Amino acid sequence: MAGRPVDHQRRAELLDAVVDYTVEHGFSELSWRPVAAALGVSTTTLVHHFGTKEQMLETILGRLRERMFAATSEAVGDQPDLATAARAVWTRTSDPRQWAEFRLFFAVYGRALQSPQQFADFLDHVVADWMGALRDAQGPDADPATAARTATLVIATIRGLLLDLLATGDRVRVQDAAESFLATLDDKAGRPSRPH
Repeated sequence: MAGRPVDHQRRAELLDAVVDYTVEHGFSELSWRPVAAALGVSTTTLVHHFGTKEQMLETILGRLRERMFAATSEAVGDQPDLATAARAVWTRTSDPRQWAEFRLFFAVYGRALQSPQQFADFLDHVVADWMGALRDAQGPDADPATAARTATLVIATIRGLLLDLLATGDRVRVQDAAESFLATLDDKAGRPSRPH
């Protein structure tokens, strides 16, 4: 099997299945045998398609990040203003159907901060993926430094609110705080704020 070329379509299918498994079970105990058993393949098949366990983990994190960014970008739509983009991001990320995915995200984030060399690619993209989109949402005439500062505040606030929601489950309190924050972006855009 080692000499056979990797079937990239099969690898993509396996990768999505491995990501789903990891979202459900977490990555701290991720090992070949349970993953292979859950997917109905051999450990040799996984090694053939992903290499080492570390390479598989890196690939899982990359795919998870792509999924999260693509799904949220889809929710945001084409060329939104910052307030619309931030509201769409919050709506998607605070949806209880996404909580397992974001629990994994925060678990990886914490682990990456403790082992930055092992998770360098994750750390390189964890903020950068959103910075460009949120800067662009502020329009072409926005001052670059101000746009970067505002994008940073939006990312940090939404992630902080989401972490609070996942930790406490207090949806009413956290949603109220989110609406208060999003109203400041509506005000900045010159739109009436939505009621809480």
